[in-house]
Order: sequence, then C-alpha cells, then structure tokens
Amino acid sequence: MEFLQQNWHWAALAVASGGMLLFQTLKGKSADELDPLAATLKINREDALVVDVRTADEYRQGHVPNARHIPLADLEKRSSELAKNGQPVILCCATGARSGMAIATLRKAGVPSVFNLRGGLQAWERAGQPLSRGKRKK
Repeated sequence: MEFLQQNWHWAALAVASGGMLLFQTLKGKSADELDPLAATLKINREDALVVDVRTADEYRQGHVPNARHIPLADLEKRSSELAKNGQPVILCCATGARSGMAIATLRKAGVPSVFNLRGGLQAWERAGQPLSRGKRKK
C-alpha cells in the first residue's frame, strides 16, 4: 500500500492506459470501416471506387492504385460526382482519421454505400498492398 501512495502517478497512468485499451477493444470495428483485405475484396468483387482525401503532395507520394484524388476540402463540392454512379465508395487518407470524418459528408450528399479504409494507407502498406506513385488521377 505504501508503494501505491508513493507512486500514485504511475498507478493512475496504468489505470488510464488500461482504460483506453479496454475502450478500443469494446468499441471494436465499425460497420463502415474496412481493413485492407476487405477493401481489396470490395474493390475486386463490387467494383468499389477508392477516393483519396489527402493533399495533392501526399497523394503523389503514394496512393491506392486507380484511386481518385478528391482532397477533403473539396469533397463536399464534388460529392455529386460520386453519388451518381452508385458504386460503393472507399475513402482513404494517411491513417483513416480524415477519411473517417469524410463519410458523413458523402452520406449527406446521398452516396448510399460509403466505407473508410481502417488505418489508412499506413495499414494498406503494412498489409503488403501495392501503391501507385506519381501524377494524380482526377
């Protein structure tokens, strides 16, 4: 007990850290998120369209092959381009955070089937999936 009293800050840190891990575990994966393997299956089986919402410089450094580049700042203006063809849309960014926020924008615009690439391009690369580099596809 004396140890905990003298090292209360470390104990508090351990409890907070464990709580965050538990929260992430219980939260699980969201229904609108796809891991790289599931995204690849959706691309191949359902002709899903991949939309990269990163900046132009990030996109040129490497992106999912055949991904369309629509920066997050332009997504609301250009969402009608994605709503009219009816394809499932997979949004991606570097880590999955920006693309996760973009889902609401496309749903509001009437795109019925929108998914986020969980972990973004970092997870895509870790899974050994290919990247294209160079000019951006509009």
